[in-house]
Amino acid sequence: MTMTERGALWASTMRGHEAARIVTAHAGGAAAVTAGEPVTRADRERVERLTLRDGAALARGAGRRARPEAPDPERTCFERDRDRIVHSAAFRRLAGKTQVVVYPKDHQRTRLTHALEVAQVATAIARGIGVNVTLTEAIALGHDCGHGPGGHASEDAFTEYIPGGYSHGPWGADVALFHLNLTHETLDGIRRHSWSEPAPVTVEGEIVSWADRIAYCAHDLEDAVSAGIVALADVPDAVVEVAGRRRSSQLRAFIRAVTETSGREGTVGMDAVTAAALAELRQFNYERIYMRPDSVAQAQAVIEVLRGLVDYLIAHPAAVPDFGEPPATLREVDERVWRAVAYVAGMTDRFAFEQAEALLGYDLTRIPPGIGRGVTLP
Repeated sequence: MTMTERGALWASTMRGHEAARIVTAHAGGAAAVTAGEPVTRADRERVERLTLRDGAALARGAGRRARPEAPDPERTCFERDRDRIVHSAAFRRLAGKTQVVVYPKDHQRTRLTHALEVAQVATAIARGIGVNVTLTEAIALGHDCGHGPGGHASEDAFTEYIPGGYSHGPWGADVALFHLNLTHETLDGIRRHSWSEPAPVTVEGEIVSWADRIAYCAHDLEDAVSAGIVALADVPDAVVEVAGRRRSSQLRAFIRAVTETSGREGTVGMDAVTAAALAELRQFNYERIYMRPDSVAQAQAVIEVLRGLVDYLIAHPAAVPDFGEPPATLREVDERVWRAVAYVAGMTDRFAFEQAEALLGYDLTRIPPGIGRGVTLP
């Protein structure tokens, strides 16, 4: 095969470009910084102590972890947490998991894009308040790693197998990300980000709780409008008057409200008027999107498939990968049960339904359409 001109150009950059005593990515680049020693973890910890507001979480050494570790020379403890989450299989698999749509089209949100949008909202708030942006981002990126395939329907599917029920926040912290040995603060924020859980112990965890709700209320509406399920004209007047009809104006209004209220009051929250508009938007989404007949039918199909897989794997434990020793929260649960749930909970939508077809003989044509018109299996 003859090398193309583009291929030859690409191959020519294998070794980079020699410039004085170093190799650079580009020839003749003018971008430069003042020479000096690298900025270390200790340097950034010192900046945190000098610049963050009282009450912010401060990175210290290796951080508080279940298994003690030596500090990293370059990264703060919360920077290490963020990096571990981003490189984890649990985080990568969010790309194939439902936000609202089972088997979404390319332009609709997945759990991964949702996590990225929550991180954007959360870090914007954290910067505005003057607290630890890195911890906030770590919690936001990891907050949904405990979700199973098929969205919140997976929690209903798995609850009957787990004493006390299955909740994606605690499951993410205690099972899906357990092996990463994250800091206490990061795990606490992930475990408690849902408003039905006890309050997080850090300001940064509280911020992510707000950011999660702000992000999904705005982007789920945008996806529904794009899919033709609702129209922008349907958005309640109470929402429009405070935050507008579109995602961009809604995010701007809600982020500013949390930032200004929290800075003024010292407690992470939102003023009553804007909070009422956010609640109205969430109620609208609940009634017109999440509980519409197609969505309910979709959820029932997910529950049927996931419970069928768990039951099959309980009966065939050799088909389940080795997850090592159980986390402390699952030591009282039958080993075959928690391993089966852990395996199915980690599956992407596509893999779960493929396994249902292969192991259970499930007819994939029985899957109802998702939120989008014409959302069908390939």
